[in-house]
Amino acid sequence: MGMKIPSTKAQGSGVPPAPLPGPDPDPRPESGTVPGADPGPEPDPRRWLILAVASTAQFLAVLDLIAVNIAFPAIGADFRSAATAELSWVLNAYTIVLAALLVPAGRLADETGRRRSFLLGMALFGLASIGCGAAPGLGWLIAARVVQGVAAAVVVPTSLSLALPAFAPREQATAVGVWTAVSAVAASSGPVVGGLLAALDWRWIFLINAPVVLGAIAAGLRLLPRTEPVRPGQAAEPVRTEPVPAEGVRAEPVRPRAVRRLDPLGTLLVLVATGSLTTACVQAPEWGYAAPATLAFLGAGVVAGALCAAHARRHPDPVVDPALFRTRGFTTAALGLLSYFLAYSAILLAATWMFSGVWGYSTRRAGLAVAPWPLTVLVVSALSGRIVRALGERRGAVLGAVAFTAAPLWWLVAAGPSGDGAHYAAGFLPGLVLAGIGAGLYQPVMFAAAGLLPARRLSVGSGVLMMSRQGGTALGVAALVVVTGGARQPGLADLRAGWVFAAVAAAVAALAGAVFRTADDKAARRH
Repeated sequence: MGMKIPSTKAQGSGVPPAPLPGPDPDPRPESGTVPGADPGPEPDPRRWLILAVASTAQFLAVLDLIAVNIAFPAIGADFRSAATAELSWVLNAYTIVLAALLVPAGRLADETGRRRSFLLGMALFGLASIGCGAAPGLGWLIAARVVQGVAAAVVVPTSLSLALPAFAPREQATAVGVWTAVSAVAASSGPVVGGLLAALDWRWIFLINAPVVLGAIAAGLRLLPRTEPVRPGQAAEPVRTEPVPAEGVRAEPVRPRAVRRLDPLGTLLVLVATGSLTTACVQAPEWGYAAPATLAFLGAGVVAGALCAAHARRHPDPVVDPALFRTRGFTTAALGLLSYFLAYSAILLAATWMFSGVWGYSTRRAGLAVAPWPLTVLVVSALSGRIVRALGERRGAVLGAVAFTAAPLWWLVAAGPSGDGAHYAAGFLPGLVLAGIGAGLYQPVMFAAAGLLPARRLSVGSGVLMMSRQGGTALGVAALVVVTGGARQPGLADLRAGWVFAAVAAAVAALAGAVFRTADDKAARRH
């Protein structure tokens, strides 16, 4: 939608100047659309295939984060000489690198082209997966996991920003729901897939990625839309001139928008801040919460974060622009997702402990017991577009967060020490369904908030929201370990304390949903 300069008569001409065509330098969504997406009325006939390609990358990135946890004992059996602390880096290297690189990778995708970044990231992810599966030793495996984390950080922020413009406004809420459902299903089905593949050989968890990546790259080359990068030294927006002023009014020149510049120092500070904080969270259970190493990483993260904030205020085009957080809806979504994933990761881990520890389920049976959660997410996400259009984004998010809060509260009241079929059906299954309803409604609204930003920042905005997800996940696991007393296999009383923590975190996410408001809410209230 081009922005027209108001017609103002030139002195002595009597003819108004013609409006200068060009894209809106700071596009905003029309009411009823997912913010930041192309408002064009004609959808791409290949839009669902484009979404499938983008969702494949999201599925693999999240699945490899979860499934490896289930295969951890099998990996340890193959590397018997390694200490537990060394083995833990098979899990943590991926998590830390992914969290640290999400924002810089999103910025890089915006500047070099999202399609190019996505395809290169997928290729790197496939090669790293083969490296993991063929690893002759633990050091090789950890190094390959680091490369996997780099690749995942490249593809995750770009997947949604590539798919959304292909959809008409009326379909965009549904598209975000499907994309979110894929992520939720990958996270929730990770124990199932990991358990089944680990029963064969843990290496299959990685090797099975290769043919999927090849198929996604082949389809992406044909389907994914090309995006124009904004390179350093190139003006981000076209240069415009001021209309000739009326008589007696002094003309003020309109300056071209500043060129986009690289920000290596800001990128380094973001990496140090997020990497240090994530390392402190994921390693604290192993090192100790008051251990010197934990406190050192925590302090380094805080200092680097403060320096990054100060640097961003001075740099003409910082890697994380403070202007991102002047958009109320985006800031609310980032905080809401952080709280939501605190609860999400705690609920998922507590459910695994409940099934395998308190009830004595096998790994395969525990994975199947969690399955109603992702299945519910699939169903609800398919309907989330209609629900959000009917209720408005704010009410839809609140409804989802309230349902998610009700899940641990249900277990707090109804779950008991027995794990037979009747107790599972009455004491645990309703909570899994409530959690699935919550995930299917809350996540689409909050992740779509990246589009409240100008279109040129869609990938970096997605990266910030994904960093909220990763940070919340790491913090949620660490907090659950603290709340349950640090036991390797918590009992039912410990898990009850964990469910209280999850309910509180989910309630905070509901509060964020209550203050989240865009034009869609106003449109919903008028109907």
